[in-house]
Amino acid sequence: MNHVVGLALLGAVAWGFWAIFADVATRSMAPEAAMIVSYTVGIGVAGLYVLYRGTTVLGNDPTAIGIAALAGVASGIGAVSYYAALQTGASSVATTITALYFVVAAVLGVAVLGESLALSDIAGIGAAVVAVVLIAY
Repeated sequence: MNHVVGLALLGAVAWGFWAIFADVATRSMAPEAAMIVSYTVGIGVAGLYVLYRGTTVLGNDPTAIGIAALAGVASGIGAVSYYAALQTGASSVATTITALYFVVAAVLGVAVLGESLALSDIAGIGAAVVAVVLIAY
């Protein structure tokens, strides 16, 4: 199996468990509190991974550090929104709709990073959007 595919599948399975655990947690605690606990533990896991790999944590590129901080802002907004959605509705709907982030990433990748999309990529994104809509409603 391709290393990228293996890691991506592991991430998908882990995020699937994360979604269910987050849903259960927000049934009896505030979404922002559940998010803080979840992400604090996640930072610990990431720290262990950094130690395992023996890499430096920040690097030395101030621009990259700033962009990583912006990613954190976007992630924080997304997480608060997701956890709040879990508390107010079904996890199947909240998780499915927020999973559309990849569409935003694909559009921004083309518009901002100059990446290209093949017709098959566009068809795949369209099919995924249709699938998400069908699952969410």
